[in-house]
Amino acid sequence: MKTELLNPHNSVVIFIDHQPQMTFGVANIDRQTLFNNVILLAKAAKIFNVPAILTTVETKSFSGNMWPQLLDIFPGQEPIERTSMNSWGDAKFVEAVAATGRKKLVIAALWTEVCLTFPALEAMQAGYEVYAVEDASGGTSLMAHEAAMRRIEQAGGVPVTSLQVLLEYQRDWAHKETYDAVIATVKEHCGAYGQGVEYAYTMVHGAPASRAKS
Repeated sequence: MKTELLNPHNSVVIFIDHQPQMTFGVANIDRQTLFNNVILLAKAAKIFNVPAILTTVETKSFSGNMWPQLLDIFPGQEPIERTSMNSWGDAKFVEAVAATGRKKLVIAALWTEVCLTFPALEAMQAGYEVYAVEDASGGTSLMAHEAAMRRIEQAGGVPVTSLQVLLEYQRDWAHKETYDAVIATVKEHCGAYGQGVEYAYTMVHGAPASRAKS
């Protein structure tokens, strides 16, 4: 049910075509902001041990390798290589999704109008729920991105953001086993929110100033 909150046991996070040539074509969002949001989403999956699926298209002939910073979060995991623009048209990808046993697919992709929309629609047709991570996906224009998101929503997909996914997984600050990692991720990737956390820790609660890790 779409009214059931995402949690680490009912969802899988999918990264589609976060590759240099695809990044070059993104025009609806600042690319550094896009990069930050994708890494935030990846760290959310890693912190909560949520299955992650990585897939790439035409790595050698067109798109280049998946971002190394994204691969570093999932060491030893090879992206599923495809020729199809539509991930759902690749049997290995569909098998990987089915193997997770999860019905809630949290998907981020480049580009929104193709690599997010096509598999999102077909996954929903196959009985999955799709949560399209809007700020970790990018289109070739603002109009293309927004039209694609509307199409996904009209078909029953749910728009979410990277931070929303992270906090939906955490949900309760009493979950201390993930608390420190979530706070560290917020401070690194969440702008004003992260700065507010740092201020509260140091100026209100008297914690020592944080030091960035090299």
